[in-house]
Amino acid sequence: MPDTNNRLRAVVAVPLPEQLCRLVEDLEPRLELVRDHALVRPMRGPADWSGDPAHVRTPAEQTEFDAMVDSADVLFGIPDVEPAALARTARANPGLRWVMTTAAGGGSQVKAAGLDREQLDRIAFTTSAGVHGGPLAEFAVFGVLAGAKHLPRLLDDQRAKVWPERWEMRQLDEMTVLVVGLGGIGAECARRFSALGARIWGTTRSGAPVEGVDRLVPIEELEAAVGLVDAIVTTLPGTEATHHLVGERILRAVRPGVIVANVGRGTVIDEAALITALDDGRVGFAALDVFESEPLSVESPLWSHPSVLVSPHTAALSRKEEERIARRFADDASRFLDGLPMRSVVDTVEFY
Repeated sequence: MPDTNNRLRAVVAVPLPEQLCRLVEDLEPRLELVRDHALVRPMRGPADWSGDPAHVRTPAEQTEFDAMVDSADVLFGIPDVEPAALARTARANPGLRWVMTTAAGGGSQVKAAGLDREQLDRIAFTTSAGVHGGPLAEFAVFGVLAGAKHLPRLLDDQRAKVWPERWEMRQLDEMTVLVVGLGGIGAECARRFSALGARIWGTTRSGAPVEGVDRLVPIEELEAAVGLVDAIVTTLPGTEATHHLVGERILRAVRPGVIVANVGRGTVIDEAALITALDDGRVGFAALDVFESEPLSVESPLWSHPSVLVSPHTAALSRKEEERIARRFADDASRFLDGLPMRSVVDTVEFY
């Protein structure tokens, strides 16, 4: 039986609705969940963890907020989702033991805080990775289908009121889809594409089997694999190791007309190389929810490219996201208190 006398002071450092605060308390009664909704920036929409930047604390409120944050054993969220605020409280609070970032890619926020090795070793960092897997996998399916069914052509003909000769569309159950990265998002992508009849290949470092994946491809063999598939879905985090992984060399090796969808991080794909591949037809269509630099510059050719679908990093947003992350936090709090491994722990060398 868990030790009910073992208490953990957890401070909510980002906006979290009161009903979800109570849900966390119900799910893990050993948490002393400290929050003051008047001290956090109000959300402007679903899962707006950083809150309204126009909401500015008075000096007295900032002092009170910092004191609340610095009293924590555990933080739900990086304060105001600002790396500098994380760095400040890591220095000020030697008792801080765990921070859950609300972003799936929270490792990049931890890296940006510039913490020293003592702080990185003392504090466990977890992310919400996997919570967004379902919505992102749906966008990936949507993106590949948009390419397979020639969505831009359909829209162009509809706007022009043109009824062309019939033409053939591609079918998912005749396609091989390569999922680059079989983590939480990639596994959800594999499950959904497999359910629609596609053959699924997936890159792997571990070699561990994944449900719905017909062939595991060592990441070192990516260049050979892309020439044999009909669609490539990238789900990888943004790290030094993944930066421009899908670049000129890989895009030169693809099967002409391949469909590309990115629901991982924008830096995984070299956008300049992608644009060249789109222009010469090596890539037939690209559905992108993430970009190397966000917001996407108005100068980017991707905005107006006839074979590109631009989504403003919004595919993961869901009104259920807040509850899913609250439940993840409560579950990891139970694991933390019981000495069990938590999920989605940040690697503080690679920061993913």
